[in-house]
Amino acid sequence: MALPDFRPTVPVLARTLAEHWGDKILLTLGDQRLSFAEADAQSRPLARGLLADGVGKGSHVGLLMPNGPDWVLAWLAAARIGATLVPINTFFQTRELDWILRHADVDTLLVSARFLNHDYLARLEDAAPGLAEQGGAPLVLASHPLLRRVYVWGESDRKWSCDGPKGLAARAAAHPAIDEAFLLEAEACVTPADSMALIYSSGSTADPKGALHTHAGLIRHAINLNRFRDLGPEDRMYSPMPFFWVGGFVFVLLSGMTAGAKLLCEEVFEPGATLEMLERERATVVAGWPHYAKAMAEHPSFPDRDLGSVHGGNLYEVLPESARPKDPELRSNSLGMTETAGPHTIGRMDQDLPETLRGSFGQAVPGMEHKLVDPESGARLAPGETGEICVRGYSLMTGLYKRDRDEVFDADGYYHTGDAGYFDAGGHLFFKGRLGEMIKTGGANVTPQEVERVLEAYAEVKSAHVVGIPDPERGQLVAAAVVLKPGAEANGPELRSRVKTELSAYKVPRHVFVLPNAALPFTDTGKLDKRRLGVLLAEHAAAEENSE
Repeated sequence: MALPDFRPTVPVLARTLAEHWGDKILLTLGDQRLSFAEADAQSRPLARGLLADGVGKGSHVGLLMPNGPDWVLAWLAAARIGATLVPINTFFQTRELDWILRHADVDTLLVSARFLNHDYLARLEDAAPGLAEQGGAPLVLASHPLLRRVYVWGESDRKWSCDGPKGLAARAAAHPAIDEAFLLEAEACVTPADSMALIYSSGSTADPKGALHTHAGLIRHAINLNRFRDLGPEDRMYSPMPFFWVGGFVFVLLSGMTAGAKLLCEEVFEPGATLEMLERERATVVAGWPHYAKAMAEHPSFPDRDLGSVHGGNLYEVLPESARPKDPELRSNSLGMTETAGPHTIGRMDQDLPETLRGSFGQAVPGMEHKLVDPESGARLAPGETGEICVRGYSLMTGLYKRDRDEVFDADGYYHTGDAGYFDAGGHLFFKGRLGEMIKTGGANVTPQEVERVLEAYAEVKSAHVVGIPDPERGQLVAAAVVLKPGAEANGPELRSRVKTELSAYKVPRHVFVLPNAALPFTDTGKLDKRRLGVLLAEHAAAEENSE
């Protein structure tokens, strides 16, 4: 039963889903269950509380929470009153959190007190000097002059914080004029063209990039992408992809919601526990990065698990034999990025391709356009010629935050992706890799310069050079070559342990090698040859593993 046509904004989406699916379960997390009707009803008082606190259009609301009901309710509350959501990576360490709060101009932060071994309240105090001494909202912080309030989900003894759900409900109750009728009027001011989310990803420079996306662009894209897979209201979909990244937000959360599917969340991936959950919940679709499938398939309990309910998804090793493709390389890939709200090329995910299309990445998503250009001259290329992939269309971001439009798009409105490939005569994309140096590890992007900058801040380090090396499970691993200053002493494991305190786990080099400068490969012009460095570090990594 498909959704009726509706105005593509979050407030209309929330109410439409509640009317259409009612008490059907939208999302699970352990014993927690959140229905479509509850998502709408429980987010409304949160939204009214935010309105009472002065949040609305023009506000930037940061969201630092793991996947689950709280994330969904907080997002709906902010977006349904026109605020721009800033999803924040739950792996962020102090310096990353400091940077994004300031760059994204976050004025209101909705945050879990703790998650796993992360104490976000202590991390916030480290990231924002003077926060610990603040007495409460409105906050006045020279380091983050726009940050005015922090609402905390979970226990907090900080005077500077406000209780999340209860605090917002209290704010709404204290302003009886901001009632349901007032909320409806505020929601009516939200248009499909308004910014719904400012989503950050690693860029081609050391700092992340913030892509602004509209309500219509994200919602329409989620619905559109569902045309390419078998996902419906009877499905129970599992994916470990976090909602703070565009893949989890658009291709899991929004796509699942608009299809009426039940989403199966977990606090942390652990192969045995995840398999038990998939069996218990009778999962039907499992999607994510390949190394998750490998970890589950190799778990001792896997042969005894009843996963016969699973019929779709791309974690092929977990699928029953009857649903598993005979040759996964003959299933269509997709190519996407944060700037395009996920895939901009895609093919049917449940059908085999002909041999001639082995390794292809689908065709343009309807409503998206491409051109290929010579990266040096900018000249447009013909089908079959390899060049830089450029894209425009309805799901393309409206811009990169704090960047001039003419820095981001060309004169024809195309975004130059930095990806290389070619289209055949039938419009099928064959992706050839990044033009730049971005590292793709386990589905996450890592900018080498960001890691290099952290390493080079250490007193012992003269220079650091970070590359990706091949890995059969994660695609690439982050590896670093470090040259020490004369007389300095440090070893790779020691440096790596220090980086772990400053960067998210997926950015931390798997291997850090301390090498003399003379051992590094340089070109005739004195420039470091990172391609050859990658080969060198891959050899060092193999030797290191063989010696263990």
